[in-house]
Amino acid sequence: MSRLKRTDRPYDIVLFGATGFVGTLTAEYLAAHAPGDLRWAIAGRDGEKLERLRERLSGGSGGSAIGVLRADVTEPATLRALAEHARVVATTVGPYLTYGEELVAACADTGADYLDLTGEPEFVDLMYVRHDARARETGARLVHACGFDSVPHDLGVYFTVRRLPEGVPLTVDGFVTADATFSGGTLASALNQFARGRHLVAAARERRRHEPRLMERRVAAPTGVPRFAREVGAWALPLPTIDPQIVRRSAKALDRYGPDFRYRHYAAVRHLPVAAGGVAAVGAVAAAAQLPPARRWLSNRLRPGDGPGAEKRAKSWFKVRFVGEGGGRRVFTEVAGGDPGYDETAKMFAEAALSLAFDELPPTAGQVTTATAMGDALTERLRAAGIIFRVAAER
Repeated sequence: MSRLKRTDRPYDIVLFGATGFVGTLTAEYLAAHAPGDLRWAIAGRDGEKLERLRERLSGGSGGSAIGVLRADVTEPATLRALAEHARVVATTVGPYLTYGEELVAACADTGADYLDLTGEPEFVDLMYVRHDARARETGARLVHACGFDSVPHDLGVYFTVRRLPEGVPLTVDGFVTADATFSGGTLASALNQFARGRHLVAAARERRRHEPRLMERRVAAPTGVPRFAREVGAWALPLPTIDPQIVRRSAKALDRYGPDFRYRHYAAVRHLPVAAGGVAAVGAVAAAAQLPPARRWLSNRLRPGDGPGAEKRAKSWFKVRFVGEGGGRRVFTEVAGGDPGYDETAKMFAEAALSLAFDELPPTAGQVTTATAMGDALTERLRAAGIIFRVAAER
């Protein structure tokens, strides 16, 4: 159980941004799957929408006991009150670089655990520099990237490493394939990051000045180069996401990753023309994001809070294949599930919140990753919820 006793605060979990697209899916998942004794609340700035959502959820197990809290990112006092009412705060309100810091600060200051769905490296680095030390003082766990960014990759590498020999240099490559629609929030975050290249580099540099250095171990997550990966039979394109950074931080924190660890992160594409088109498309979007009119036009194609219907989501899927090597052994593992951007993200997010609230976990505090904070416990929760973690082959 969380280091905060259940009697210390009125709610085990507060879901902030519950009336947004992914927020609503997360609330529905909690109402349907959470234990009957869960004390939880939905929060946001529109009280009428929250009441309507609570009424709709009341048919699920625990739905009738759902609390409602009004909180607004423009009113820091309401965020402080929200944090003081919760053992765990889970927020879907992004882009986090624009709307996230006040809630991180409130959780760090009050000792509440914090989770979000950010894929924004600049935000994560800034929150480490500004709030990690305070969170360590109060015991708060600040866990970013608790959706498709970056749970399958972080826990997938953790799952792979635990099947390799201990105390030897290890390498893991991850290969992502998916058939899904990007969320509006993901698009907004990506455009924001593409437009803030210099700020992103400056935040990473500032973080390095504050982070303790590894003395007797090495950990790296190089970008890699496009190549044909025979081990998975596909073209491997380096993915410019936050995932390898999250994996690297887990590896730095956990000795189990060995004395010398390296991770590379790719999209796996079967056909060369598709691979070339994907590289060109990413380059075009990155270039367009530098121009405010083009950035506005792109952001209007899919607004935060927008998302596909249930029928489209039911046809979506993802698969991440990992190839781990070390100590003369090679292991192939896989993490797979349904719609990554919405349904499975809501599942991962809700189960991570439940894990922080109820599971017996390693003693951690400050800014931590899903692997370091929840590791085996969250992996088993997700397996029980239908996400596949499996060993495909060993040599």
